[in-house]
Amino acid sequence: MKKVLLVFFLYTYGNYAQTTKPVLGTIAKSAMVVSAKSEASAIGLQIIKEGGNAFDAMVATELALAVCYPSAGNIGGGGFMVYRLADGKKGSLDYREKAPSQATADLFLDENMDVIEQKSTQSAFAVGVPGTIAGLFEAHQKFGKLPISQIVAPVIKLAEKGFVLTKKEAKKLDHYREVLSKVNGSKSLYSLEYKAQDTIKNPAFAKTLQRISENGSSEFYEGQTGQIISKYIADRGGILSLEDLKNYKAVWRAPLTFKYNDLEITSMAPPSSGGVTMGQIFKMIQPYGLKKLGFHTPEAIQVITEAERRAYADRNYFLGDPDFVDNPIDLLFDETYLYGRMNSFSWEKATPSSEIREGTIPYKESTETTHYSIVDSFGNAVAVTTTLNDNFGSKLFIDELGIFLNNEMDDFSIKPGVPNTYGLVGNKANSVGPNKRMLSSMSPTIVEKDNKLSMVVGTPGGSTIITTVLQVILNVYEYDMGMQEAVNTPRFHHQWLPDEVVFEPKGFDSKTLQLLKQKGYQIQEKNNAIIGKVDAILVLPDGRLEGGADPRGDDSAKGF
Repeated sequence: MKKVLLVFFLYTYGNYAQTTKPVLGTIAKSAMVVSAKSEASAIGLQIIKEGGNAFDAMVATELALAVCYPSAGNIGGGGFMVYRLADGKKGSLDYREKAPSQATADLFLDENMDVIEQKSTQSAFAVGVPGTIAGLFEAHQKFGKLPISQIVAPVIKLAEKGFVLTKKEAKKLDHYREVLSKVNGSKSLYSLEYKAQDTIKNPAFAKTLQRISENGSSEFYEGQTGQIISKYIADRGGILSLEDLKNYKAVWRAPLTFKYNDLEITSMAPPSSGGVTMGQIFKMIQPYGLKKLGFHTPEAIQVITEAERRAYADRNYFLGDPDFVDNPIDLLFDETYLYGRMNSFSWEKATPSSEIREGTIPYKESTETTHYSIVDSFGNAVAVTTTLNDNFGSKLFIDELGIFLNNEMDDFSIKPGVPNTYGLVGNKANSVGPNKRMLSSMSPTIVEKDNKLSMVVGTPGGSTIITTVLQVILNVYEYDMGMQEAVNTPRFHHQWLPDEVVFEPKGFDSKTLQLLKQKGYQIQEKNNAIIGKVDAILVLPDGRLEGGADPRGDDSAKGF
């Protein structure tokens, strides 16, 4: 499966040539929705125009993405939301998937304790208990203004009338058709042959949405929809039960807030590793003065890479579901600790990842994704990242419901030291366990400056999410870019293991890369996976909003 993913990334993005010319994004005075698809952004904005707020638009946008972006948009997955109200109050909602109650630490291992190929990625066992519907209804119940029926109505219409397939999505479907047909049969909706500009209708999903609109979230977790899901899994030998669905709850959590110079950055706390890892990187690079080092200079790239190397080593060892493990965040953010982590950094040569392990702190254990950013006309902001994990998740498509199911169980450390789909190597803190939430890299982020909203940022991209969000913020703050320019700019990524720095092709000066190679950095400029597709909003000095929609996808910013 990993080879299939790599081939797809190569096919779709390998020849992408990034422009660096300054370009202004979509400008709006009152409200903005930026998402992976124009249909979803338009529906989200429509709800705001009808008097809804950012949380109403969140429900509409996410459900619309489930219709028109089936490889990542979902109701069969989960996600995280970070919000900032107009009065400055902040919070976050965890609707990450959970392991079924019958899950065990060796669920994906054979009698020799070796990993069973594809069991955690492409089987009924790969499916975590979905959290999307619980999360949307929880957010709406607490903050929403409009009735659910009004919010869901345009999404139902979209599913009935269909969406037009873009060239990029047609290529993706063509690439995955063989495996989707193998898993679901040749007559399943997404096993059929499509070409760009074809219209795909999903009447089964329209009916599912209608039931959810009428009956609420209980429809998904214990009604007809939930019963169909649990039977589907059982028929394929899986362990996710109706009782697991009934017991699922989204959780309000305190977000993680940290300082970077005069910015206040708020992101997701565990079970997302995003806020912790990004916070560590920001804190480690702060003393070096990125602006003074220059944009994409060898020195700036070195500092960021070495901080990433150390932060990811900590991420992979220490972090897990806070309901099961003690995440030592205060200690990981301690300045003395982080200063010590960078002690081994040398300007003269790369620090081999083989020489970097998790830091020594007093500690005792007690792919495919999509992001959207919204600012409403009342001044509320939400950053939401949601996922099925891989493209089309587990590839399991329930024709009767019109939905794909996730393969989030692969985000656990299914065996310590064995990398998951995104190459991340985990440890015991993120081991498989019943009712446990798997660690994530999703990093929905809100940035404030002078106690005012400044940016709403996020991206898909698996393990690259954290470094992508970090670089977009740095592009705006340190290098004075507008949001669209910051999003367009080429990116690079390092995650400790594998020990290589991945650069977007043709986006970096050859002399810079040569200098880094001479210092011992393993440069990967070819055959690299996508480095995020950012959907972000910048509040301009005059109060207007600039939406930055990533040209690497079909992303779209809509505002008024």
